Amino acid sequence: MQKQILITGFGGQGILFSGKFLAYDGLLKGKELSWLPSYGPEMRGGTANCSVILSDEPVGSPIVLNPDILISMNVPSLDKYENETVVGGQIFYDSSLIDREVTRKDVEVYPIPATQMASDENLPGLANMILIGHVMAKTGLLSLEDADVVLAKMVPAKKAHLIDSNKKALELGFNY
Repeated sequence: MQKQILITGFGGQGILFSGKFLAYDGLLKGKELSWLPSYGPEMRGGTANCSVILSDEPVGSPIVLNPDILISMNVPSLDKYENETVVGGQIFYDSSLIDREVTRKDVEVYPIPATQMASDENLPGLANMILIGHVMAKTGLLSLEDADVVLAKMVPAKKAHLIDSNKKALELGFNY
């Protein structure tokens, strides 16, 4: 088993945290993995991408060129990576921020209004975790119980007060 995941958007949308979350789950499950963040020099507001590879075998290269799973949080990223996704792959995108549909017919497509849901539920800055919750539900990469363990391990003590809101965001996406 190998899953190549590419998470894309702007800096400040939690792109790198989302990737770290998925990678940390792989680490706890004893998977071979890589987590490779990439962001423009301006960081907040600039481009941000995160490549995550989860595998049963050693990972040869940390770069995801053709993702099995593409998660996009802005139009430029969907425009850039839609056609790079493998045939039969899955594309998840924030339909609150992306006002176009995926044009490919050879992939599974999952639009979710993550930013609007985060706003409606008073979960500012957690659209990324709503998207990840939806990815969890549709791919089976991890369960909500697994997510609880990952959050407890990876969120630093000084930010422990954010664990419950992250759990709520994951559940919203999971149950969408």
